Amino acid sequence: MAIEAPLGMLLLTGGQGRRLGGSKHDRPHPSGGTWGGHLVRVFREVFPSGPVQILGEPLPDIEDLKGQGITVVSDPRQGPAVALSSWARSEPPLTVRWWVVPCDQVTWTPEGLLAWYSQADDADPSGRGWVMVREGEREQPLGGFMGSSLLPSLASFTESRVRDLVARLPRCIVKSDAYRGLDVDVPEDLQAWIGSRPGEP
Repeated sequence: MAIEAPLGMLLLTGGQGRRLGGSKHDRPHPSGGTWGGHLVRVFREVFPSGPVQILGEPLPDIEDLKGQGITVVSDPRQGPAVALSSWARSEPPLTVRWWVVPCDQVTWTPEGLLAWYSQADDADPSGRGWVMVREGEREQPLGGFMGSSLLPSLASFTESRVRDLVARLPRCIVKSDAYRGLDVDVPEDLQAWIGSRPGEP
């Protein structure tokens, strides 16, 4: 029987990025490489042997890592909820849980991911729910950790919105100072993020 990895990474790269005028996964990141590639490198620094599934478009700056536990999975292009359900039916590798992160959460660092994972593992050690934070009045599942035990339920859902899909799953809401899931969705977000990094390209 295969040994389960503690954490896998599911990176969402299939969005159109219309509000930013184009795709986001392959935009240059100030630390080098692309937005999506930055997130893969952050994950691999903390979990060097954890499987990485890229749901959507491939990343040009990690092509040389193919075959090292990194695979690209087809996105049906019907929105992230449908993509997640389709992925759950694709028989992902065995893990305890998955870090489900969109390519525009560009502010993650290895230290931040490790601290957030530690909090999630304390809150849900068996990976039986979707660990997420609450932002204002809403829960934020993306950037959170989905227990692999939820995959059969996820695979059967037909919801078109992530919020509706997650509402049907066991959730664990955590108050966390470690969570770094800032979404860069609109030009104002992009300018604010760039402006917060003085002295960097």
